[in-house]
Amino acid sequence: MPLPKNFLWGGATAANQCEGAYAEGGRGLANVDVIPYGKDRFAVESGMQKMLELDDEHFYPACGAIDMYHRYKEDIRLFGEMGFRVYRLSIGWTRIFPNGDEEEPNEEGLRFYEDLFRECHKYGIEPLVTITHFDCPIHLIKKYGGWRNRKLVDFYGRLVRVLFERYKGLVKYWLTFNEINMLLHAPFMGAGIVLEEGEDRFATLYTAAHHELVASALATKIAHEVDPENKVGCMLAAGMYYPCTCRPEDVRAAQMRGQENYFFIDVQSRGYYPNYAKKMFERRGFTLPELPGDAALLRENTVDFISFSYYQSRTAAAQAEGMKMGEGNGFGGPKNPYLKESEWGWPVDPLGLRNTMNEIYDRYQKPLFIVENGLGAKDELIPDGKGSYTVEDDYRIAYLRDHIRAFKECVEEDGVELLGYITWGPIDLVSAGTGEMSKRYGFIYVDRDDLGRGTLNRYRKKSFYWYKKVIESNGEDLD
Repeated sequence: MPLPKNFLWGGATAANQCEGAYAEGGRGLANVDVIPYGKDRFAVESGMQKMLELDDEHFYPACGAIDMYHRYKEDIRLFGEMGFRVYRLSIGWTRIFPNGDEEEPNEEGLRFYEDLFRECHKYGIEPLVTITHFDCPIHLIKKYGGWRNRKLVDFYGRLVRVLFERYKGLVKYWLTFNEINMLLHAPFMGAGIVLEEGEDRFATLYTAAHHELVASALATKIAHEVDPENKVGCMLAAGMYYPCTCRPEDVRAAQMRGQENYFFIDVQSRGYYPNYAKKMFERRGFTLPELPGDAALLRENTVDFISFSYYQSRTAAAQAEGMKMGEGNGFGGPKNPYLKESEWGWPVDPLGLRNTMNEIYDRYQKPLFIVENGLGAKDELIPDGKGSYTVEDDYRIAYLRDHIRAFKECVEEDGVELLGYITWGPIDLVSAGTGEMSKRYGFIYVDRDDLGRGTLNRYRKKSFYWYKKVIESNGEDLD
């Protein structure tokens, strides 16, 4: 059977990777603003190096990004030209509450997003809004220690109530936290946590995890109370773990890595902590910082659907010493010799998408939503023969075509329920992992380099017209 007629095709961005204008409109400073480009980036985003202010020695790519704050009408018009049915974007927390703990929101920030949502509807585009896409106000980090502090649940609750009430009727689809499992791999980016010397990393991260899970359930509760039409999803950085060999020890290693990956979604989708997590806490001598009412809140406010990013599958081994190690979306591991890799060393595995979807659907039996998938590559801007410029990105088309075929087979042959498919970076933007602009994902080229230089002019790539055709045919024409 073909994809349903109401299948949601579109693209996804994050506020900190595209908006820029970090000090305009009453916006406050956020963690994502102070993650620099260059050699210190990984240490900062992983919470190993403290950087809570901008300095003159580093370049901070999120501060300017691609200036979508001023150009969103142009960009949404281009999305409309492609025929988008959905546009996933995120809210900059500090545009709404500059410090994060104010009693009253910033009207200028609220109005910006309202105007943006109305612009989407003008082109028949449904907004899908990520409430927190690696955003945490710097003030909340300095004063409270980020998500290690329970008080952030209340501040987040205040944020979401304002959003749900202000945008009732404008936004129906919501995600609570982007790639919530990234908290364990990039604590500063995922939870505003800078790890102090001698601090128990495990206890700190799982304390923050509990707070985010409670906040997610609270948001789901408020969303359904404010508007029963709201649909709230969780969001996972997904990718099935393959055992490196059929040795039982490697199979067990892959199983354990999978449990670590699904931990957050198990709670958000099922409403309780799984036994494997409870036993892990017991072995580590860790006690969850539960308050009365937490268990009921989690149990009674599970998500409506499961959304996820998929860029590659992963591998696991009981003993990885001596193996060639690979790169990935925050998840390294032994290289898979059966897969080709992108220019950034990420394995390319379209069948892995089908494998992953089946694993997630079998586990939760809830509708799925692919909200990120794409290829980061170096693009060459060339004259298009019509007085402008383009990019001949057949490599991107091939990557997306193979992944679309994989999820179509998953829907049509395996019976997995899928709400939509959203590519990552429909327009070139700053890479969350590396801070580069040269790692391009978009259908639209943005003239900006890794150090922020360029005109910021937008140019349609070859893939722009290809994706337009894909959407028009509802995925039937992939040539």
